[in-house]
Amino acid sequence: MSALPLSTPVAVVGAGAMGSGIAHIAARAGHPVFLYDSRPGAAADAVASQRASFATLAQKGKLDADTAHAASAALQAVDTLDELAGAGLVIEAIIEDLTVKQELFRRLEAVTAPDCILASNTSSLSITAIASALDAPQRLAGLHFFNPAPLMALVEVVSGLATAPAVVDTLMATAQGWGKTPVRAGSTPGFIVNRVARPYYAEALRLLDEQVSDTATLDALYRDAGGFRMGPFELMDLIGHDVNFAVTSSVWRAFFHDPRFTPSLIQQELVAAGFLGRKSGRGFYDYRGGERPDVQVAPHCPAPNGIVLHGDHPATAALTARLQAHGVACQHQSADDDRLASVGSAVLYPTDGRTAAQRAASSGIADTAVLDLALDYRQASRLAMTCAPHCTPAARQALTGLLQAAGIAVSWLADSPALAVMRTVAMLANEAGDAVHHGVCSAAAADTAMRLGANYPCGPLAWADRIGVATVVRVLDHLAAYYGEDRYRLSPYLRSCLLSGRPCHA
Repeated sequence: MSALPLSTPVAVVGAGAMGSGIAHIAARAGHPVFLYDSRPGAAADAVASQRASFATLAQKGKLDADTAHAASAALQAVDTLDELAGAGLVIEAIIEDLTVKQELFRRLEAVTAPDCILASNTSSLSITAIASALDAPQRLAGLHFFNPAPLMALVEVVSGLATAPAVVDTLMATAQGWGKTPVRAGSTPGFIVNRVARPYYAEALRLLDEQVSDTATLDALYRDAGGFRMGPFELMDLIGHDVNFAVTSSVWRAFFHDPRFTPSLIQQELVAAGFLGRKSGRGFYDYRGGERPDVQVAPHCPAPNGIVLHGDHPATAALTARLQAHGVACQHQSADDDRLASVGSAVLYPTDGRTAAQRAASSGIADTAVLDLALDYRQASRLAMTCAPHCTPAARQALTGLLQAAGIAVSWLADSPALAVMRTVAMLANEAGDAVHHGVCSAAAADTAMRLGANYPCGPLAWADRIGVATVVRVLDHLAAYYGEDRYRLSPYLRSCLLSGRPCHA
Protein backbone atom coordinates (compact mmCIF):
# COMPACT_ATOMS: atom_id res chain seq x y z
CA MET A 1 0.00 0.00 0.00
CA SER A 2 1.72 3.21 -1.23
CA ALA A 3 0.88 6.81 -0.47
CA LEU A 4 0.60 9.43 -3.16
CA PRO A 5 4.05 10.90 -3.94
CA LEU A 6 4.58 14.33 -2.42
CA SER A 7 4.97 15.69 -5.94
CA THR A 8 1.31 14.82 -6.61
CA PRO A 9 -0.87 17.94 -6.64
CA VAL A 10 -3.81 17.82 -4.25
CA ALA A 11 -6.92 19.91 -4.87
CA VAL A 12 -9.53 20.86 -2.30
CA VAL A 13 -12.97 22.10 -3.29
CA GLY A 14 -14.59 24.18 -0.59
CA ALA A 15 -12.72 26.87 1.34
CA GLY A 16 -14.70 26.78 4.55
CA ALA A 17 -13.20 25.76 7.89
CA MET A 18 -13.00 22.10 6.93
CA GLY A 19 -11.76 22.58 3.37
CA SER A 20 -9.09 25.10 4.33
CA GLY A 21 -8.02 22.81 7.18
CA ILE A 22 -7.60 19.90 4.78
CA ALA A 23 -5.58 22.13 2.45
CA HIS A 24 -3.39 23.05 5.44
CA ILE A 25 -2.70 19.36 6.14
CA ALA A 26 -1.80 18.48 2.55
CA ALA A 27 0.44 21.53 2.10
CA ARG A 28 2.21 20.92 5.40
CA ALA A 29 2.86 17.33 4.29
CA GLY A 30 4.62 18.67 1.19
CA HIS A 31 2.09 18.49 -1.66
CA PRO A 32 1.32 21.30 -4.08
CA VAL A 33 -2.23 22.28 -3.08
CA PHE A 34 -4.91 24.05 -5.10
CA LEU A 35 -7.91 25.45 -3.24
CA TYR A 36 -11.15 26.30 -5.05
CA ASP A 37 -14.45 27.75 -3.85
CA SER A 38 -17.44 28.90 -5.87
CA ARG A 39 -17.71 32.03 -3.73
CA PRO A 40 -15.59 34.83 -5.21
CA GLY A 41 -12.54 35.56 -3.07
CA ALA A 42 -13.22 32.76 -0.55
CA ALA A 43 -10.32 30.57 -1.68
CA ALA A 44 -7.85 33.47 -1.68
CA ASP A 45 -8.96 34.49 1.81
CA ALA A 46 -8.56 30.92 3.05
CA VAL A 47 -5.06 30.64 1.57
CA ALA A 48 -4.06 33.91 3.25
CA SER A 49 -5.45 32.64 6.55
CA GLN A 50 -3.56 29.35 6.32
CA ARG A 51 -0.32 31.13 5.40
CA ALA A 52 -0.74 33.27 8.49
CA SER A 53 -1.33 30.09 10.48
CA PHE A 54 1.91 28.57 9.21
CA ALA A 55 3.79 31.76 10.13
CA THR A 56 2.32 31.72 13.63
CA LEU A 57 3.25 28.07 14.12
CA ALA A 58 6.82 28.86 13.07
CA GLN A 59 7.01 31.86 15.40
CA LYS A 60 5.89 29.70 18.32
CA GLY A 61 8.43 27.02 17.50
CA LYS A 62 5.74 24.47 16.68
CA LEU A 63 6.80 24.18 13.04
CA ASP A 64 10.20 24.38 11.41
CA ALA A 65 10.61 27.73 9.60
CA ASP A 66 11.61 26.08 6.32
CA THR A 67 8.63 23.74 6.46
CA ALA A 68 6.29 26.64 7.20
CA HIS A 69 7.69 28.61 4.26
CA ALA A 70 7.41 25.64 1.91
CA ALA A 71 3.84 24.88 3.02
CA SER A 72 2.81 28.51 2.48
CA ALA A 73 4.38 28.51 -0.99
CA ALA A 74 2.60 25.24 -1.83
CA LEU A 75 -0.85 26.71 -1.27
CA GLN A 76 -2.53 28.34 -4.25
CA ALA A 77 -6.06 29.64 -4.74
CA VAL A 78 -7.67 29.00 -8.12
CA ASP A 79 -10.74 30.54 -9.73
CA THR A 80 -12.10 27.68 -11.83
CA LEU A 81 -12.50 23.93 -11.62
CA ASP A 82 -10.61 23.62 -14.89
CA GLU A 83 -7.46 24.67 -13.03
CA LEU A 84 -7.65 21.42 -11.03
CA ALA A 85 -7.01 19.31 -14.14
CA GLY A 86 -3.51 18.28 -13.04
CA ALA A 87 -4.48 17.10 -9.55
CA GLY A 88 -3.87 13.50 -8.53
CA LEU A 89 -6.33 13.76 -5.65
CA VAL A 90 -9.36 16.04 -5.34
CA ILE A 91 -11.08 16.31 -1.96
CA GLU A 92 -14.55 17.81 -1.81
CA ALA A 93 -15.61 19.68 1.34
CA ILE A 94 -18.79 21.50 0.40
CA ILE A 95 -22.42 21.60 1.56
CA GLU A 96 -24.01 18.32 2.73
CA ASP A 97 -26.38 18.02 -0.22
CA LEU A 98 -26.34 14.86 -2.33
CA THR A 99 -27.45 16.52 -5.56
CA VAL A 100 -24.90 19.31 -5.25
CA LYS A 101 -22.09 16.87 -4.52
CA GLN A 102 -23.05 14.61 -7.43
CA GLU A 103 -23.01 17.54 -9.84
CA LEU A 104 -19.61 18.67 -8.57
CA PHE A 105 -18.08 15.22 -9.01
CA ARG A 106 -19.52 14.91 -12.52
CA ARG A 107 -17.68 18.10 -13.40
CA LEU A 108 -14.50 16.95 -11.65
CA GLU A 109 -14.61 13.62 -13.47
CA ALA A 110 -14.70 15.48 -16.78
CA VAL A 111 -11.84 17.81 -15.84
CA THR A 112 -9.34 15.46 -14.16
CA ALA A 113 -7.28 12.58 -15.50
CA PRO A 114 -8.76 9.06 -15.28
CA ASP A 115 -6.29 8.04 -12.58
CA CYS A 116 -7.07 11.03 -10.35
CA ILE A 117 -8.67 9.92 -7.07
CA LEU A 118 -11.87 11.71 -6.11
CA ALA A 119 -12.74 11.92 -2.40
CA SER A 120 -15.65 13.33 -0.43
CA ASN A 121 -15.36 14.70 3.09
CA THR A 122 -19.07 14.05 3.70
CA SER A 123 -19.93 13.13 7.27
CA SER A 124 -23.28 11.52 6.63
CA LEU A 125 -24.12 11.04 2.95
CA SER A 126 -23.72 7.71 1.18
CA ILE A 127 -20.47 7.38 -0.75
CA THR A 128 -22.22 4.83 -2.95
CA ALA A 129 -24.94 7.36 -3.79
CA ILE A 130 -22.46 10.16 -4.51
CA ALA A 131 -20.38 7.91 -6.76
CA SER A 132 -23.43 6.67 -8.66
CA ALA A 133 -23.41 9.90 -10.67
CA LEU A 134 -19.98 9.08 -12.16
CA ASP A 135 -19.05 7.11 -15.25
CA ALA A 136 -16.17 5.65 -13.20
CA PRO A 137 -17.56 5.34 -9.64
CA GLN A 138 -14.56 3.22 -8.64
CA ARG A 139 -12.51 6.44 -8.49
CA LEU A 140 -14.45 7.86 -5.56
CA ALA A 141 -14.15 7.18 -1.83
CA GLY A 142 -14.91 8.97 1.40
CA LEU A 143 -12.10 10.81 3.16
CA HIS A 144 -13.79 12.11 6.29
CA PHE A 145 -11.70 14.46 8.43
CA PHE A 146 -12.84 15.78 11.80
CA ASN A 147 -12.98 19.40 12.86
CA PRO A 148 -10.52 21.08 13.34
CA ALA A 149 -8.83 19.02 10.64
CA PRO A 150 -5.20 20.08 11.36
CA LEU A 151 -5.56 19.00 15.02
CA MET A 152 -7.83 15.95 14.95
CA ALA A 153 -5.94 12.73 14.26
CA LEU A 154 -8.76 10.57 12.91
CA VAL A 155 -9.67 10.15 9.24
CA GLU A 156 -12.41 7.76 8.15
CA VAL A 157 -11.62 6.24 4.74
CA VAL A 158 -14.96 5.10 3.39
CA SER A 159 -15.63 2.57 0.64
CA GLY A 160 -18.75 2.74 -1.48
CA LEU A 161 -20.02 -0.36 -3.23
CA ALA A 162 -18.11 0.56 -6.39
CA THR A 163 -14.94 1.99 -4.80
CA ALA A 164 -11.79 0.28 -6.05
CA PRO A 165 -9.77 -1.37 -3.23
CA ALA A 166 -6.60 0.26 -4.59
CA VAL A 167 -8.17 3.69 -4.11
CA VAL A 168 -8.90 2.94 -0.46
CA ASP A 169 -5.40 1.53 0.06
CA THR A 170 -3.84 4.65 -1.43
CA LEU A 171 -5.97 6.97 0.71
CA MET A 172 -5.16 4.99 3.85
CA ALA A 173 -1.43 5.26 3.16
CA THR A 174 -1.68 8.92 2.16
CA ALA A 175 -3.62 9.91 5.28
CA GLN A 176 -1.09 8.07 7.40
CA GLY A 177 1.73 9.87 5.59
CA TRP A 178 0.01 13.15 6.47
CA GLY A 179 0.33 12.26 10.16
CA LYS A 180 -3.26 11.11 10.58
CA THR A 181 -4.70 7.86 11.94
CA PRO A 182 -6.93 6.44 9.20
CA VAL A 183 -9.57 3.77 9.77
CA ARG A 184 -11.51 1.84 7.13
CA ALA A 185 -15.28 2.12 7.09
CA GLY A 186 -18.10 0.95 4.89
CA SER A 187 -20.56 3.39 3.36
CA THR A 188 -23.38 3.08 5.85
CA PRO A 189 -25.24 5.92 7.60
CA GLY A 190 -22.92 7.85 9.90
CA PHE A 191 -19.92 5.68 8.97
CA ILE A 192 -18.27 4.88 12.35
CA VAL A 193 -18.15 7.94 14.60
CA ASN A 194 -21.45 9.61 13.72
CA ARG A 195 -23.21 6.27 14.02
CA VAL A 196 -21.64 4.89 17.19
CA ALA A 197 -21.85 8.26 18.99
CA ARG A 198 -25.65 8.55 18.72
CA PRO A 199 -26.35 6.87 22.11
CA TYR A 200 -24.14 9.39 23.90
CA TYR A 201 -26.71 12.03 23.07
CA ALA A 202 -29.81 9.87 22.90
CA GLU A 203 -29.55 8.26 26.34
CA ALA A 204 -28.76 11.56 28.05
CA LEU A 205 -31.74 13.17 26.33
CA ARG A 206 -33.97 10.30 27.46
CA LEU A 207 -32.78 10.70 31.04
CA LEU A 208 -33.61 14.40 30.86
CA ASP A 209 -37.00 13.68 29.29
CA GLU A 210 -37.78 11.20 32.09
CA GLN A 211 -36.72 13.79 34.69
CA VAL A 212 -34.06 11.51 36.13
CA SER A 213 -31.86 14.57 36.70
CA ASP A 214 -30.95 17.96 35.25
CA THR A 215 -28.46 18.81 32.50
CA ALA A 216 -25.72 20.22 34.75
CA THR A 217 -25.76 17.20 37.07
CA LEU A 218 -25.80 14.69 34.23
CA ASP A 219 -22.98 16.50 32.43
CA ALA A 220 -20.93 16.45 35.64
CA LEU A 221 -21.51 12.70 36.05
CA TYR A 222 -20.41 11.94 32.50
CA ARG A 223 -17.23 13.95 33.10
CA ASP A 224 -16.39 13.10 36.69
CA ALA A 225 -17.50 9.46 36.76
CA GLY A 226 -17.44 8.50 33.09
CA GLY A 227 -14.21 10.26 32.19
CA PHE A 228 -15.69 11.94 29.11
CA ARG A 229 -14.09 15.24 28.17
CA MET A 230 -17.47 16.97 27.88
CA GLY A 231 -20.93 16.01 29.04
CA PRO A 232 -23.52 15.34 26.32
CA PHE A 233 -25.54 18.51 26.86
CA GLU A 234 -22.59 20.88 26.80
CA LEU A 235 -21.25 18.97 23.79
CA MET A 236 -24.54 19.32 21.91
CA ASP A 237 -24.48 23.03 22.71
CA LEU A 238 -20.96 23.23 21.27
CA ILE A 239 -21.79 21.27 18.11
CA GLY A 240 -25.02 23.19 17.56
CA HIS A 241 -28.44 21.62 17.95
CA ASP A 242 -29.33 22.24 14.33
CA VAL A 243 -26.29 20.20 13.26
CA ASN A 244 -26.62 17.49 15.91
CA PHE A 245 -30.36 17.07 15.37
CA ALA A 246 -29.88 16.96 11.59
CA VAL A 247 -27.25 14.22 11.85
CA THR A 248 -29.43 12.16 14.20
CA SER A 249 -32.44 12.61 11.93
CA SER A 250 -30.41 11.70 8.85
CA VAL A 251 -29.09 8.50 10.44
CA TRP A 252 -32.59 7.62 11.71
CA ARG A 253 -34.14 8.04 8.26
CA ALA A 254 -31.28 6.20 6.57
CA PHE A 255 -31.80 3.22 8.91
CA PHE A 256 -35.52 3.18 8.04
CA HIS A 257 -36.58 4.73 11.35
CA ASP A 258 -34.72 2.25 13.54
CA PRO A 259 -35.75 3.17 17.14
CA ARG A 260 -32.10 3.10 18.24
CA PHE A 261 -31.66 6.40 16.41
CA THR A 262 -35.00 8.11 17.14
CA PRO A 263 -34.47 11.89 17.43
CA SER A 264 -35.39 13.68 20.64
CA LEU A 265 -38.46 15.88 20.93
CA ILE A 266 -36.53 18.01 23.42
CA GLN A 267 -33.83 18.74 20.87
CA GLN A 268 -36.40 19.32 18.15
CA GLU A 269 -37.99 21.99 20.34
CA LEU A 270 -34.63 23.69 20.88
CA VAL A 271 -34.06 23.83 17.13
CA ALA A 272 -37.59 25.16 16.54
CA ALA A 273 -36.98 27.91 19.10
CA GLY A 274 -33.64 28.86 17.59
CA PHE A 275 -31.83 27.82 20.79
CA LEU A 276 -28.93 26.27 18.91
CA GLY A 277 -26.30 26.36 21.62
CA ARG A 278 -23.18 28.47 21.89
CA LYS A 279 -23.50 29.98 18.42
CA SER A 280 -26.94 31.41 19.20
CA GLY A 281 -26.19 32.28 22.82
CA ARG A 282 -28.60 29.76 24.25
CA GLY A 283 -29.12 26.00 24.17
CA PHE A 284 -29.36 23.77 27.19
CA TYR A 285 -27.28 26.47 28.87
CA ASP A 286 -27.41 30.26 28.62
CA TYR A 287 -24.20 31.74 27.16
CA ARG A 288 -25.31 35.36 27.31
CA GLY A 289 -23.70 36.07 30.64
CA GLY A 290 -26.07 34.08 32.81
CA GLU A 291 -24.81 31.82 35.57
CA ARG A 292 -24.36 28.12 34.88
CA PRO A 293 -26.88 26.01 36.80
CA ASP A 294 -25.58 24.30 39.92
CA VAL A 295 -24.70 20.62 39.89
CA GLN A 296 -26.94 18.77 42.34
CA VAL A 297 -24.85 17.23 45.13
CA ALA A 298 -26.15 15.26 48.09
CA PRO A 299 -25.79 17.17 51.37
CA HIS A 300 -23.04 16.09 53.73
CA CYS A 301 -23.82 12.93 55.64
CA PRO A 302 -21.60 11.68 58.46
CA ALA A 303 -19.49 8.60 57.89
CA PRO A 304 -21.51 5.68 59.27
CA ASN A 305 -20.28 3.08 61.72
CA GLY A 306 -20.22 -0.57 60.77
CA ILE A 307 -19.29 -0.26 57.10
CA VAL A 308 -19.06 -3.68 55.47
CA LEU A 309 -17.68 -4.18 51.95
CA HIS A 310 -18.43 -7.26 49.86
CA GLY A 311 -17.20 -9.13 46.80
CA ASP A 312 -14.47 -8.43 44.27
CA HIS A 313 -16.14 -5.78 42.12
CA PRO A 314 -13.74 -2.98 41.07
CA ALA A 315 -15.83 -0.55 43.13
CA THR A 316 -15.27 -2.67 46.25
CA ALA A 317 -11.49 -2.58 45.92
CA ALA A 318 -11.56 1.15 45.18
CA LEU A 319 -13.83 1.93 48.15
CA THR A 320 -11.59 -0.12 50.43
CA ALA A 321 -8.50 1.81 49.38
CA ARG A 322 -10.24 5.19 49.48
CA LEU A 323 -11.80 4.62 52.90
CA GLN A 324 -8.47 3.46 54.31
CA ALA A 325 -6.77 6.54 52.84
CA HIS A 326 -9.29 8.71 54.71
CA GLY A 327 -8.86 6.77 57.93
CA VAL A 328 -12.34 5.25 57.88
CA ALA A 329 -12.71 1.73 59.25
CA CYS A 330 -14.46 -0.98 57.25
CA GLN A 331 -14.85 -4.73 57.31
CA HIS A 332 -15.02 -7.33 54.53
CA GLN A 333 -17.52 -10.13 54.35
CA SER A 334 -18.68 -12.49 51.64
CA ALA A 335 -22.27 -12.25 50.43
CA ASP A 336 -24.76 -14.40 48.61
CA ASP A 337 -25.41 -11.72 45.99
CA ASP A 338 -23.45 -9.04 44.13
CA ARG A 339 -23.75 -6.30 46.76
CA LEU A 340 -20.87 -3.85 47.09
CA ALA A 341 -21.42 -2.53 50.60
CA SER A 342 -23.80 -2.56 53.49
CA VAL A 343 -24.41 -0.50 56.60
CA GLY A 344 -26.90 -2.12 58.92
CA SER A 345 -30.01 -2.85 56.86
CA ALA A 346 -28.89 -0.61 53.97
CA VAL A 347 -27.37 -2.36 50.96
CA LEU A 348 -25.56 -0.82 47.99
CA TYR A 349 -25.52 -2.73 44.68
CA PRO A 350 -23.73 -2.00 41.41
CA THR A 351 -26.14 -1.30 38.60
CA ASP A 352 -27.01 -4.29 36.46
CA GLY A 353 -29.59 -2.47 34.37
CA ARG A 354 -32.50 -2.91 36.77
CA THR A 355 -34.00 -0.09 38.77
CA ALA A 356 -33.47 0.05 42.50
CA ALA A 357 -37.17 -0.75 42.87
CA GLN A 358 -36.71 -3.92 40.83
CA ARG A 359 -33.68 -4.94 42.86
CA ALA A 360 -35.49 -4.32 46.14
CA ALA A 361 -38.49 -6.35 45.00
CA SER A 362 -36.21 -9.19 43.92
CA SER A 363 -34.12 -9.27 47.12
CA GLY A 364 -36.81 -8.32 49.61
CA ILE A 365 -34.49 -5.60 50.97
CA ALA A 366 -36.36 -2.31 51.22
CA ASP A 367 -33.23 -0.30 52.04
CA THR A 368 -31.69 -0.85 48.61
CA ALA A 369 -29.53 1.62 46.70
CA VAL A 370 -27.81 1.25 43.32
CA LEU A 371 -24.49 2.75 42.25
CA ASP A 372 -23.66 3.89 38.71
CA LEU A 373 -20.64 2.92 36.62
CA ALA A 374 -17.33 4.79 36.76
CA LEU A 375 -14.46 4.62 34.30
CA ASP A 376 -12.15 4.22 37.29
CA TYR A 377 -13.66 3.99 40.77
CA ARG A 378 -10.25 4.76 42.26
CA GLN A 379 -10.16 8.19 40.62
CA ALA A 380 -13.82 9.16 40.18
CA SER A 381 -14.64 12.37 42.03
CA ARG A 382 -18.41 11.95 41.66
CA LEU A 383 -20.81 9.01 41.43
CA ALA A 384 -24.53 8.68 40.87
CA MET A 385 -26.70 6.74 43.28
CA THR A 386 -30.39 5.97 43.37
CA CYS A 387 -32.59 4.37 46.02
CA ALA A 388 -35.62 2.10 45.99
CA PRO A 389 -38.96 3.80 46.75
CA HIS A 390 -39.23 2.40 50.31
CA CYS A 391 -35.59 3.00 51.24
CA THR A 392 -35.58 4.96 54.49
CA PRO A 393 -33.93 8.37 54.71
CA ALA A 394 -31.56 6.96 57.33
CA ALA A 395 -30.43 4.19 54.98
CA ARG A 396 -29.90 6.63 52.11
CA GLN A 397 -27.87 8.92 54.36
CA ALA A 398 -25.75 6.04 55.63
CA LEU A 399 -24.81 4.87 52.10
CA THR A 400 -24.27 8.45 50.98
CA GLY A 401 -22.04 9.04 54.00
CA LEU A 402 -20.07 5.90 53.12
CA LEU A 403 -19.30 7.23 49.63
CA GLN A 404 -18.58 10.73 50.89
CA ALA A 405 -16.18 9.31 53.49
CA ALA A 406 -14.26 7.83 50.55
CA GLY A 407 -13.90 11.32 49.05
CA ILE A 408 -16.69 10.92 46.49
CA ALA A 409 -19.32 13.55 45.74
CA VAL A 410 -22.72 11.88 45.44
CA SER A 411 -25.46 12.94 43.06
CA TRP A 412 -28.84 11.36 43.76
CA LEU A 413 -30.79 10.43 40.64
CA ALA A 414 -34.42 9.44 40.30
CA ASP A 415 -34.73 5.67 40.07
CA SER A 416 -33.95 4.69 36.48
CA PRO A 417 -32.65 1.50 34.85
CA ALA A 418 -28.85 1.44 34.42
CA LEU A 419 -28.63 5.03 35.70
CA ALA A 420 -26.56 7.38 33.49
CA VAL A 421 -22.99 6.32 32.73
CA MET A 422 -23.67 2.57 32.64
CA ARG A 423 -26.65 2.81 30.32
CA THR A 424 -24.76 5.09 27.95
CA VAL A 425 -21.55 3.05 27.86
CA ALA A 426 -23.53 -0.16 27.34
CA MET A 427 -25.38 1.40 24.42
CA LEU A 428 -22.17 2.77 22.91
CA ALA A 429 -20.63 -0.70 23.10
CA ASN A 430 -23.78 -2.19 21.61
CA GLU A 431 -23.73 0.21 18.66
CA ALA A 432 -20.02 -0.32 18.07
CA GLY A 433 -20.59 -4.05 18.20
CA ASP A 434 -23.40 -3.80 15.68
CA ALA A 435 -21.17 -1.84 13.31
CA VAL A 436 -18.62 -4.64 13.52
CA HIS A 437 -21.32 -7.30 13.13
CA HIS A 438 -22.51 -5.71 9.88
CA GLY A 439 -19.03 -5.30 8.45
CA VAL A 440 -18.87 -1.50 8.66
CA CYS A 441 -15.50 -1.66 10.38
CA SER A 442 -13.26 -3.83 12.51
CA ALA A 443 -13.48 -3.85 16.29
CA ALA A 444 -10.09 -2.13 16.46
CA ALA A 445 -11.25 0.55 14.02
CA ALA A 446 -14.42 1.18 16.03
CA ASP A 447 -12.46 1.75 19.23
CA THR A 448 -9.80 3.87 17.52
CA ALA A 449 -12.44 5.99 15.80
CA MET A 450 -14.32 6.75 19.00
CA ARG A 451 -11.17 7.56 20.98
CA LEU A 452 -9.70 9.85 18.34
CA GLY A 453 -12.80 11.15 16.57
CA ALA A 454 -15.03 11.67 19.61
CA ASN A 455 -12.37 11.96 22.35
CA TYR A 456 -13.87 9.12 24.38
CA PRO A 457 -11.71 8.03 27.32
CA CYS A 458 -11.82 4.43 26.14
CA GLY A 459 -12.96 2.62 23.02
CA PRO A 460 -16.53 1.31 23.60
CA LEU A 461 -15.63 -2.31 22.91
CA ALA A 462 -12.50 -2.20 25.07
CA TRP A 463 -14.67 -0.58 27.75
CA ALA A 464 -17.16 -3.46 27.48
CA ASP A 465 -14.30 -5.86 28.10
CA ARG A 466 -13.23 -3.87 31.17
CA ILE A 467 -16.74 -3.95 32.59
CA GLY A 468 -17.23 -7.55 31.54
CA VAL A 469 -19.24 -8.45 28.48
CA ALA A 470 -21.59 -10.54 30.64
CA THR A 471 -22.42 -7.42 32.66
CA VAL A 472 -22.97 -5.31 29.53
CA VAL A 473 -25.26 -7.97 28.04
CA ARG A 474 -27.19 -8.20 31.32
CA VAL A 475 -27.61 -4.41 31.44
CA LEU A 476 -28.89 -4.26 27.86
CA ASP A 477 -31.26 -7.17 28.38
CA HIS A 478 -32.66 -5.49 31.49
CA LEU A 479 -33.07 -2.19 29.64
CA ALA A 480 -34.91 -3.95 26.83
CA ALA A 481 -37.19 -5.72 29.28
CA TYR A 482 -37.89 -2.54 31.26
CA TYR A 483 -38.81 -0.37 28.29
CA GLY A 484 -40.15 -3.08 26.00
CA GLU A 485 -38.49 -1.30 23.08
CA ASP A 486 -36.40 -2.54 20.17
CA ARG A 487 -34.11 0.41 20.90
CA TYR A 488 -32.25 -1.70 23.46
CA ARG A 489 -32.03 -4.93 21.48
CA LEU A 490 -28.71 -6.67 21.95
CA SER A 491 -26.22 -6.74 19.10
CA PRO A 492 -25.45 -10.29 17.95
CA TYR A 493 -21.79 -9.32 18.15
CA LEU A 494 -21.91 -8.85 21.92
CA ARG A 495 -23.95 -12.01 22.36
CA SER A 496 -21.42 -13.92 20.27
CA CYS A 497 -18.51 -12.54 22.31
CA LEU A 498 -20.23 -13.62 25.50
CA LEU A 499 -20.95 -17.13 24.28
CA SER A 500 -17.54 -17.69 22.71
CA GLY A 501 -15.56 -16.11 25.51
CA ARG A 502 -13.58 -13.89 23.14
CA PRO A 503 -12.92 -10.23 23.94
CA CYS A 504 -15.06 -7.62 22.22
CA HIS A 505 -12.20 -5.39 21.13
CA ALA A 506 -9.92 -8.08 19.67
